[in-house]
Amino acid sequence: MAATVEDYLTVLSDQRQKSAATLRAYGGDLRDFGTWLAGHGKQLTATTRFDLRRYLVELEEQGLVPTSVQRKLASLRGLFAWLQREGHTTSDPARLLKGPKAARKMPRFLQPKEVDLLLGQQFDESPQGDRDRAILETLYSTGCRVSECATMKLADLDLDEGVVRVFGKGSKERVALLGAPAQRAIAAWLPQRKLLLQQARRTDSGALWLNRFGRRLSARWVFETVASAAKRAGLDAPLTPHGLRHSFATHLLDRGADLRTVQELLGHARLVTTEIYTHVSIGRLRDVYDLAHPLGRDAGDAGG
Repeated sequence: MAATVEDYLTVLSDQRQKSAATLRAYGGDLRDFGTWLAGHGKQLTATTRFDLRRYLVELEEQGLVPTSVQRKLASLRGLFAWLQREGHTTSDPARLLKGPKAARKMPRFLQPKEVDLLLGQQFDESPQGDRDRAILETLYSTGCRVSECATMKLADLDLDEGVVRVFGKGSKERVALLGAPAQRAIAAWLPQRKLLLQQARRTDSGALWLNRFGRRLSARWVFETVASAAKRAGLDAPLTPHGLRHSFATHLLDRGADLRTVQELLGHARLVTTEIYTHVSIGRLRDVYDLAHPLGRDAGDAGG
């Protein structure tokens, strides 16, 4: 099997331009599988779906996390698909095989009081300070992605209507809503933006957010702006722009917004992507249930 694996890795390297890190990962996965086959007296070209399922089960029993098992399965899928295309096998035993589902990671979000600490802090009395406040207010007000925020254009902003056009994944366009604090913060930033351009003697690129040299602000800088502001506010855990997006969605749902509306505001293509936020609403519903239902916890305690 070793020679077959090396041939396959060569194809990945030469024809598909896979990175060195990917080749090392695939090579390790496939060599581990080769060792397992040899230990069970099996041949690569005679591998069945039952063999692969048994291998995956043993990996889980050894304590491998679902994501690691899924990666090994991806390596095997690629190998067996290639073997079939090259005529080494008549069927692909890995084609319909499913790996373990990874546990869905709950998003980190801020409590309302933490949002107050973050947005209520003092910012530098400078163009950069006004810009940073406006960026934070915009992220929390719109729930936009960091890339959507960084690429906002002045021409796509309508402060009178309180909206800004953003371009999400797949260049999909949507209208994001700006709350009153975000509108005020952006209005305070715009004269400073003009001043930065004058001082830098640069032609206006049309970008809404500019650095001190009058150039478009990068997504990485937005990350750093959020992290720095969270640290200054004394928040316990690190914060990213995506954390503000999670907070936006969570707080809307927690206050009664329906899932479809939040889906539209976030720019999610599928409702299932938005459903990860419903865990917070479940907590809110539990509180209401306990207070209102005759057999809720609070009602039971009061009667007993």
